[in-house]
Amino acid sequence: MAQRTQSKGTCTYCGKELAKGGITKHLAACPERQAVIAKAEQGKSATEMLYHLRVQDAYRKEFWLDLEMRGSKSLKDLDTYLRAIWLECCGHLSEFLGSGGLAQQLGKQRKIAEVFASTSELTHIYDMGTSSETLVKLVGTREGKPTTRPIALMARNAPPEDPCIECGQRATHLCTECLIEEETWGALCDEHAETHPHNNYGEPIPLVNSPRLGMCGYDGPADPPY
Repeated sequence: MAQRTQSKGTCTYCGKELAKGGITKHLAACPERQAVIAKAEQGKSATEMLYHLRVQDAYRKEFWLDLEMRGSKSLKDLDTYLRAIWLECCGHLSEFLGSGGLAQQLGKQRKIAEVFASTSELTHIYDMGTSSETLVKLVGTREGKPTTRPIALMARNAPPEDPCIECGQRATHLCTECLIEEETWGALCDEHAETHPHNNYGEPIPLVNSPRLGMCGYDGPADPPY
């Protein structure tokens, strides 16, 4: 695929679109997010350490999420979230690996606070056959009352704008046969999705905002909330 410019993303609190590199600074100052935090602080939940995590696909960096996760929650909770928003297709196995040369497997029962006390980056692998690899990096922490349970989606990438391979217009579908048989990202606009000759893998599938698209049986995320 052609080299992409830095992706943009949307703050889920105020709806503002920003470059990926500016999201962290924006979230720290976003008035709408500060209002959500202030409201949570008036609630009855216990104060705990909250972790700002940048999640991105290991190979397609234009797919990313900024999450805030409770330190008392586990890697299992994070696995469940990633499956719902990005990955789940056929109930495959998954695992977390720690950083470093040994890349030690981490038990999913481990709490987020415990894990990030000794590392700042993890790798999540979904499906040991047609694998999706996701990097999870610690951006920062704050002490306070959680705004949601167990994970708050603070920002995510805007859907990549793929050009149609036939006409160059913005694509809306993907030809799986092009992807598998010709190793080409067969993105197609509405018009050419209807007339594209490949049908050995069924009709072109809709483009969705996930790095799992075109892999195994993936056809889109679960319905929110995750």
